Formats: sequence, C-alpha cells, structure tokens
Amino acid sequence: MLRRSQRNVGVIGLGIIGSRVMESLRRNGFHVFVWNRSPRPIPNFVGAPAEVAEMCDYVQLFVSDDDALLDIVHQLAPALEPRHVVLAHPTVAPHSMRAAADIVERRGARFVEAPFTGSKVGAEKGELVYYVAGNEAALREVRPVLEASSKEIIEIGEIGQATAIKVATNIVTAASVQAAVEGLALIQSLGISPEKFASAMQSNASNSGTLSMKLPKIIEGNFETHFSIKHMLKDMQIASRLGLLNHLELSVATAARDRLLEQMERGNGEEDFSAVARKYFHEIPTSGQREVDLELFQQARPVEEAISPVEIQAPVAWNNETEPAKTETSSPKPDPFELKATPKMEIVNNPPESDTEKEKPSLQSENAAAPEPTPSAEPEEGAGAMPSRRGFFDRLLRRGSEC
Repeated sequence: MLRRSQRNVGVIGLGIIGSRVMESLRRNGFHVFVWNRSPRPIPNFVGAPAEVAEMCDYVQLFVSDDDALLDIVHQLAPALEPRHVVLAHPTVAPHSMRAAADIVERRGARFVEAPFTGSKVGAEKGELVYYVAGNEAALREVRPVLEASSKEIIEIGEIGQATAIKVATNIVTAASVQAAVEGLALIQSLGISPEKFASAMQSNASNSGTLSMKLPKIIEGNFETHFSIKHMLKDMQIASRLGLLNHLELSVATAARDRLLEQMERGNGEEDFSAVARKYFHEIPTSGQREVDLELFQQARPVEEAISPVEIQAPVAWNNETEPAKTETSSPKPDPFELKATPKMEIVNNPPESDTEKEKPSLQSENAAAPEPTPSAEPEEGAGAMPSRRGFFDRLLRRGSEC
C-alpha cells in the first residue's frame, strides 16, 4: 500500500465546484486523489471511492443530492478508519446529513458537515464560504483543507444545522433574483431601458453581490451555469418540506420553487438559475426549445409532403356516391350525353313506330327464321352493303310478278 501523508486529500465529485476545489488544493501543495462517476483523464484518478479513502485521510464529497451522498458514504464505509475525516459539502435535507454522519461515525471515522456558498467564480478564485458543523477537534484538523478553497469558514453548531443555514440563505438568493427579474420585466413593459434599471439598482440599498453579478447577465440573455436551475430547485424543495414539517408558510420559497420548476419542465435545468427570466422575456431562445421543435417537425410532415404529387397535379373526381370515377386512359373521354342515352342500336334512323304498329305481329318473326336487314339511311361501310340492297329490290320484283 502507498505511504499515506496528512497532506493527501481525496475529492469525490468533479462537477462545477469539485473540479475547481481540486485545482485549488493542488495549488496549495496538497496531493489530491479523485474519483467521479464519469471517468476523467486527469492525474490521480482512481477506480472507486474506497480507493480514495485508502490513499487519503481527508475526503471531500461534492455530490449533488441526498441519494448521491448516502450512496457514496456507503461505498466509502468499508475503507474508513479512525484516521479519516469525511467532509460533506452538498445541500441536502438535515436528516440526510445526519444519516451520512451516522454511517461514517459507526466506522470510527469523523464527519464534518460543510455546505458552502459561492459559485463557479468563487471556487476558481478559492473564495468559497463554508458553513461547518461537527466535532470541534475534527474541525480544527480539517481547517487547512477548507482554507485552500475558501475566504471564510463559519462554524454553525451540530450536524444538520449548517445545512439548514445554507437552505435559508438560498431562499434569499433565489427570491432576490426572482424579484429582480419581475422588476426588470415591469420597467421594460413601460418602455424603459433595462440598463437604466441596472444602474438604479447599483446605488439601491437592496442591491447585493448576487444581483450585481446576475442582473447584467440577465439583460444580455447570458445564462451560463454558475449555479444551476436543477440544484436551486432542489434547495427550494428542501425548504418547502422543512416549512411543512415545522408548520411554517414559506410563501416566497414556494413562489421561487414554482418558477424554477417551470423552467426545469421546459428543459432548462442545466442553465443558471437566473434563467427564470425566460418566463418574462420570450425572445430569449431556450436551450430545450430547439430540441422540442425538432421533435415536432420529425413527428409531422409538412403539408406539401403529406399530399402526394399525384393528388396535387390531378385531383380525383368524385361522383354522387363518393366513389372515385373510373376512367380508361387508352380510350377517348366518353360523351356525357352518351352515358345517359339508351344502348346503341343497329338501326339508328328508323322513324318511330306508332302505337298501332307496335300492336301488329311481326310477319318476319312468324315466317322467317332470321330477320331481314332493314335499310339504313347511311350505308354501312364494307363489302356487305351492296349485296344487301340488291336482295331487297329482287324481292320487290318477285312479289310484283306474283300479283
């Protein structure tokens, strides 16, 4: 096994904050071993959380939520010894923090609760502010580790109380940004320049470091992530549950939660929490909208594609029974009047018979096996036309001689 040193620090979770804390520790001379759920091509990346504990006495946890915290602590537990101090940095429910502390302490190791305030810029500069709770001796021992990435360390009290402080401060942070967004929407609806509003806020007693950083970016439509919507939403949900458990009506926290939830449902959860401004400024393109639009276009064909080219160029004719009219492309178009006429007869120019003639029996039908051809006004084409006419006159001559 590698020889351990008190200067070895483990960092688990290399997100926006964890990755920058790792760099701050290395700048301050610490040997850092790291693990992340998604492997990273960085020095001293090990294969599992337990391996971090084997090589380090201090282990900092920068994970996202309650489940992740408890999962990592369970993975660390087999390797923990009395020499270890585990520092938990996520904002979670106080009871989850106490449960994690219990798992660590049952192994004889020590546990420090240390949620922080400060976003990506603060982590890069080593200017986070930690709210810490736990055993006093353990806090003294890990102070140099925390100082490497912070400008202030505030001791709160018992395990769970530091997290409660962090949740309470985040209510103020989320609410102040929501209030600034609503104020900005109001003055812009009245035709006032948003830059005028930003200038007015700079000299206002309600201004803060958060608003000084967020307001110009909101006006620009820049929602690069410093503290994401999904994480601020998690914190406001924790605040709402704590309020219910303690019979408190936290109406501001609830309103902030609902606005964050709206943007989460629109697919903007990875953006900075100041993206709640999208509710009021619709011209700002949403990160999730392009994907939604693409899905819509994939599901529905344009009208020009939905109708076949044949239907566009030659619409089908329909008759009274709504059946497609059948036409033969090889024959000429039928005359509409011919369709309504009686079937074509062999003799077309005979004068109409009178009623009395219709009643007379046909002499030919009684005495002849086959009817004689009747003269036509227009002789038929072909070789049989003339013989038929000569036979007719021959019969007339024979009848005359008999008379």
